[in-house]
Amino acid sequence: MKLNSIIEEAIFEDLGNGDITTECLDLGPEMSVAFFVAKEAGVIAGLDIAFKVFTYIDPEVKCVAYKKDGDQVEANTEIAKITGRSASLLKAERVALNFLQRMCGIATSTRKYSKKIENTKTKLLDTRKTTPLLRSLEKYAVRVGGGFNHRFGLYDMIMIKENHIRAAGSITEAVKRVKHNDTSHKIEVETTNLEEVDEAVKSGADRIMLDNMDIETMQSAVAKYTGQTEFEASGNVNLDNIEKIASTGVDFISVGAITHSYKSMDISLLFRK
Repeated sequence: MKLNSIIEEAIFEDLGNGDITTECLDLGPEMSVAFFVAKEAGVIAGLDIAFKVFTYIDPEVKCVAYKKDGDQVEANTEIAKITGRSASLLKAERVALNFLQRMCGIATSTRKYSKKIENTKTKLLDTRKTTPLLRSLEKYAVRVGGGFNHRFGLYDMIMIKENHIRAAGSITEAVKRVKHNDTSHKIEVETTNLEEVDEAVKSGADRIMLDNMDIETMQSAVAKYTGQTEFEASGNVNLDNIEKIASTGVDFISVGAITHSYKSMDISLLFRK
């Protein structure tokens, strides 16, 4: 979905036929100045999206960023200044914050994970475990936080997972069928043990996903086939074990939690007289 459509739908969801509270105040042309204030430390992401919400409501609203996406801020930091008709700011406030708080939360979570493995060769990847219709925004926030995007959808990379293998009959047969029909995309195969790793490598997979394997098993797989294929670790990754996983030598670690279990950053829009 296009960004403008996402913003339009989000505003309509909240505003509906009108902001009855604000309209009852009869604010008319009264002007206000408001500030986005981070109530906790975190990484900024999504300021432009938040600004677009205000200007969609009222093109005359002026937005000035004090920080940029990717900046680490401390608690009680002013992030941006918003100036415009009081009624316009009130109508846009919640939708703008919903985008900003969530994108900052994802960027902050991603930064924590990526910092843990910054001195290794391993790259942190996101997954398709995203909010429906908001994938492009959430994956942008991952990049801001220092992570890398895995496939955006079913259309840009071939990933043969457990149910594909069962449907085709085996890893070998699944890879064979894919190669017969498509030679332009990389093929990744999900594996759960060393026997499946052996089969996936021999079938010609470009990347092997080591799914929910222990450290010793991952080390064995990487040591056996290093230089022959790429390895991606996945499953039950957290801040306490990601460094150990990276130490196995895997090329990638995918973490669904950065887009489905993050905590929204505490940010407020505060009016000033």
